[in-house]
Amino acid sequence: MNDRSPNPMSRRAATRAGVLMLATAGLVGTLAPQAPAAPATTTAVAPGAGAPARVTGVDPAERLRVLRTVVDSGAATWDMARIVEGGRTVWKGAAGTAVRGTGRQVDPDGRFRIGSITKTFTATVVLQLVGEGRITLDEPVETYLPGVLPDGDRITVRQLLNHTSGLYDYTDDPRYVPVDDAGLARWVRTDRWRTYSAATMVAEASERAPHFPPGQGWRYSNTNYLVAGMLVQRVTGRTWNQEVERRIVRPLRLRDTSMPSASPLIRGPHARNYTRLPSGPVDTTELNPSVAGAGGAGVSSTADLARFHSALFRGTLLRPVELTEMKRTVPTGLGVRYGLGIQRLDSLDGLGCGPLWGHAGGIHGSAAYLFGDTDGHRQGVTAVSLYGRADTNAIVTRLNEAVACTGKGGAA
Repeated sequence: MNDRSPNPMSRRAATRAGVLMLATAGLVGTLAPQAPAAPATTTAVAPGAGAPARVTGVDPAERLRVLRTVVDSGAATWDMARIVEGGRTVWKGAAGTAVRGTGRQVDPDGRFRIGSITKTFTATVVLQLVGEGRITLDEPVETYLPGVLPDGDRITVRQLLNHTSGLYDYTDDPRYVPVDDAGLARWVRTDRWRTYSAATMVAEASERAPHFPPGQGWRYSNTNYLVAGMLVQRVTGRTWNQEVERRIVRPLRLRDTSMPSASPLIRGPHARNYTRLPSGPVDTTELNPSVAGAGGAGVSSTADLARFHSALFRGTLLRPVELTEMKRTVPTGLGVRYGLGIQRLDSLDGLGCGPLWGHAGGIHGSAAYLFGDTDGHRQGVTAVSLYGRADTNAIVTRLNEAVACTGKGGAA
């Protein structure tokens, strides 16, 4: 999904947060209680050696200070980040507490929900099918999914992947994303355990007026990726989850990565996420991710996401022609350009270390950011459990800048 979550705090900044990659962590819009004291860990790793590495740009102590700043501000209960160069981790760190009210440190190698970074995995599978001659990017969706979309004869596969279809975003519907305290309380009690059908959500979204005629604008819509997941299943006979596992997760040995259908669990080491109700914080780490589907159900780690990015941009997963198509972007009007399941950031809010490629993701209080250079040599990955302050955007921008701009003229 995009960075909308079933939380009235997050809805106020949802449009911006769902699109921008570095400067968008606006998941919260009201003041929350101060987070507990934040232990922190940091590691600088020298390739082939046990001694701490000298990492160019912002030093490890400064990066760790920025991690702590995010938590100490009350914006998050925990955060973590990793920098990878040439396939080797040169720095990783974490701050905050893995479980509220305890002193348990956050594991920087732990797993978390990746939200809309899932879209990059889904788009990669679609482009692999393009390379195999089983899908054509500029063919109407109707060719593959007859009768699914009212405008299916005018919406192309490419327009699904780059959000130019005009399809109404089903996550704007309060049945899926509550907009008030009563809806949020209902979601916490019951709705977060529900199993949702992609076909039903697409059908309900199709009943709403499109934002614009196909190809005549740009608007981020999670509906596009539910349809993309359905397309993968129709063409391959396997679900989008199975194809991501078969084509990406297993070949790259992404041991921390899974694409669950309905399981509410995050398996393996992970910190907890919380939703703020008027009565206080509620642990909502466990939830049924079927509401996000091919647009946001994924679970991963900073190490696995960096490996995926490197493989993608080095051409391991896609042929040159399909990778070129993925990087063919359209303007969004929001400071980034959008390709096929990928965002390009050139400069935003003074960030001058682009171009960077990747995606932001958020789901139910958890946000993640994956970005790296064009040739897949360097990656910066951040994950954060956002919780409560209106200035979250600026704070998390600072965190990502400290990771993204190292050695490229940036400063934290």
